Amino acid sequence: MAGNGNVSNNELNIYWIGLENHFVMLTEYVEKILKARVYDVAIESPLEEMPRLSRRLNNDIWLKREDLQPVFSFKLRGAYNRMCYLSDVERQQGVVAASAGNHAQGVALAAEKLGISALIVMPTTTPPIKVEAVRSFGAEIVLHGDSYDEACSHALGIAEDQRRVFIHPYDDPEVIAGQGTIAMEIIRQHPDPFDAVFIPVGGGGLIAGMAAYIKTFWPEVKVIGVEPIDAASLHDALLADERITLDQVGLFADGTAVRQVGKENFRIARETVDEVILVDSDEICAAIMDIFDDTRSIAEPSGALAVAGVKKYIERDATESQQFAVINSGANVNFDRLRHIAERADLGEKREVLFAATIAETPGSFQAFCQALAGRSVTEFNYRYADNADAQVFVGLKTDGGRAERDVLFHSLEQSGYAVVDFTDNEMAKLHIRYMVGGHATQVDDERLYRFEFPERPGALLRFLTRMGQRWNISLFHYRNHGAAYGRVLAGVQVPDLERDAFQSFIKELGYQCWEETDNPAYQLFLA
Repeated sequence: MAGNGNVSNNELNIYWIGLENHFVMLTEYVEKILKARVYDVAIESPLEEMPRLSRRLNNDIWLKREDLQPVFSFKLRGAYNRMCYLSDVERQQGVVAASAGNHAQGVALAAEKLGISALIVMPTTTPPIKVEAVRSFGAEIVLHGDSYDEACSHALGIAEDQRRVFIHPYDDPEVIAGQGTIAMEIIRQHPDPFDAVFIPVGGGGLIAGMAAYIKTFWPEVKVIGVEPIDAASLHDALLADERITLDQVGLFADGTAVRQVGKENFRIARETVDEVILVDSDEICAAIMDIFDDTRSIAEPSGALAVAGVKKYIERDATESQQFAVINSGANVNFDRLRHIAERADLGEKREVLFAATIAETPGSFQAFCQALAGRSVTEFNYRYADNADAQVFVGLKTDGGRAERDVLFHSLEQSGYAVVDFTDNEMAKLHIRYMVGGHATQVDDERLYRFEFPERPGALLRFLTRMGQRWNISLFHYRNHGAAYGRVLAGVQVPDLERDAFQSFIKELGYQCWEETDNPAYQLFLA
């Protein structure tokens, strides 16, 4: 704008050029989407209303069931569409891809359908069920590295050495167009525009393709991306107005654990995406439960992102009587992860509160404390004798009123003379401390507490213990296998002050993700 508040001719020209480029970009992708060849392998997935969730939230929520695809995710759309455009020479040379799951299965199925040789590089941490699923389509598998980035680098090397075509999981126009066919189906299945469409985001292929199509035919409809709070590659890129690389990403929603959004995907998203909502692991677990309640199907964590996002959006904006579409992007979840999901769903739904309370170590104190809970349903109650003065108890309670009820509960307990510490949002308390209460060690000196994540594969835990125990004594140790690609450990290590710098150097050389938790109140109350 000019200083007098009027628009200059130059600024007006720039505006019209930008608008024209935006229109051309959308037109190009709409044409690609309309021509996309996905239905040789994909189904037109149903768009189903979620009656239970809709009634509870007082809005109409429709679920796009990409979990019903032959490989239980949307990924085969983009993979097959891209591979249909290979030349005869490229088909003879074959393809290579890097993936820990859904994209790998899509490429393998597409290759089988098209009669093309496929080599898939998967991280060594990939669960056997996913490796076998890819192998069942006849693809050759190479296990390499502990992460997608390492597998991808190796796949690119193979592509160069063997002259295979690298099939990118998201940063490719034909892959984007294939994923965009989901939006085409939604508009055909529900002719009246939604108020907003919620789309899970990893590398950005799905949201880029869908947003380009939606904004062409329903420009007034909001396109809202949903990412895990610990893998916010698009969210942070939009804030910075440029692609950024995250230092690390969370692993719970492994299908969207991407450190950098794709280049072409970001170019489209910055013009078409209205906002990106971030959700945590507990909210994702609650969304998995919501999908199960309405469909009796189990989404993978990444597949439930959009449901978690629409719930957060409705709560934030207090919306009523609106219509929303959400994408269930996949159902490739390992069975042994369901224990962890079930444990955390009530927390994500704000139907459970975790806290520590200090009570007197005297006869009758437990009875008095239980009376102060006013008949609330107890989900967890952990205690161990420590001394004659006070007792710390770890408590889980069922709630129905969310944060407001939690605040009322804590105020009531404090008015009754109990010291209370809220652990509902304390990750270490939820992952470890709740299973370890009572471990005060009065004879241990110089203890420091650390939380680690390391690649989960045969022998990994033993190697971790061996490396840790070479110089410093391990005074506390807790490990749980959540069925994920990474193991989680809580360890207490005796480190004298004079050796603190040397230990920090050792931690850095160890190469595992690490967080020091020595000052965490959960540790101070129950373990220190």
